[in-house]
Amino acid sequence: MTQCFFEYATPKILVIRSKKVGTVNRLIQALIIAYVIGYVCVLKRGYQDTDSVISSVTTKVKGIALTDTPDLGLRVWDVADYIIPPQEESSFFVLTNMIITPNQTQSHCPEVPGLNCSWTCTSDADCTPGLKDVRGNGVQTGNCVNYNATVKTCEVLAWCPLESEEVNMTKPPMLADAENFTVLIKNNIRYPKFNFNKRNILPHITRDYLTHCIYNATTDPDCPIFTLKYIVSAAQEDFQTMAMLGGVIGIQIRWDCDLDMPASWCIPRYSFRRLDNKDPENNVAPGYNFRFAKYYKTANDVEVRTLIKGFGIRFDVMVFGEAGKFSIVPMLLNIGAGLALLGVVTVVCDWIVLTFMKKKHQYAEEKYSYVDDFGLLSETAE
Repeated sequence: MTQCFFEYATPKILVIRSKKVGTVNRLIQALIIAYVIGYVCVLKRGYQDTDSVISSVTTKVKGIALTDTPDLGLRVWDVADYIIPPQEESSFFVLTNMIITPNQTQSHCPEVPGLNCSWTCTSDADCTPGLKDVRGNGVQTGNCVNYNATVKTCEVLAWCPLESEEVNMTKPPMLADAENFTVLIKNNIRYPKFNFNKRNILPHITRDYLTHCIYNATTDPDCPIFTLKYIVSAAQEDFQTMAMLGGVIGIQIRWDCDLDMPASWCIPRYSFRRLDNKDPENNVAPGYNFRFAKYYKTANDVEVRTLIKGFGIRFDVMVFGEAGKFSIVPMLLNIGAGLALLGVVTVVCDWIVLTFMKKKHQYAEEKYSYVDDFGLLSETAE
């Protein structure tokens, strides 16, 4: 019993002197070491612990537009007119085109034809009093009235006159000057695991610099002020075309930071892309629009409103990124995984030797030793 305690067992090592097998062995070892060092450790920074970004975004748009229309006359549009609503979370909407229906009051008027076959009529029998069509503009009164000299439609109780104009695609958008508007994007980010905070208004940026700088990826990549035309153009779109019916543009801010390097190296990278569908083969209900109204009362205490069907571009600011910093735990885990991969080399070489080599039977006899249970044989003999 004491003798067994002091015994030491070691695996048998078979050394095969073969240039072919030796070359394969060293080549696979070199590939695994290159993978661990080059890809895992250097390219993917396997020696670092990582954290995802936490972000907040605020925006401020500036710009003036001048319009002259039959409905509104000569008018100046400022931020309070075309930014709807004034504040959104990580996005902003800029009004670029509109259909205006002024001086609407609660009264009776003929329904707009063409939108629904049930709205056209030839007599009162074709109209249903009290009918509320969700696609219509009001509640039917049961009367069939003249819409124009040739068409009759069911009369409705609604905000009259009804909106009936459609966008004329041959005209430029009403707020064509919106392409020159600018937006200041303020983005604060935090990596809580590393207690690291930063914002896209970098330390070297001063108040005087912000008064004249405009972002350009080539000439001024640190400026946080963008023209709307540049954003849309960088998304491979034409601003005036997109402004007709509206759309959605994504402003992507990427913060990929190596915190083992100086903090000044951690800077935002901007990219832009269109998010809504513009496929000409499947482009039902294109663009982006909604309706809103401005209400007021006349001297006779009659409520009047101006209805606006607004078309515009919504800009969504999306922030993402990852930060890494040296940590002993992930480094040891990746080194351990790499050392474990080296065990694959022996398996591959053994398979080659025992399968494809001419002396594979001799190698098998040298590699495997078989020991019989002599105690069991002795008992059988007795």
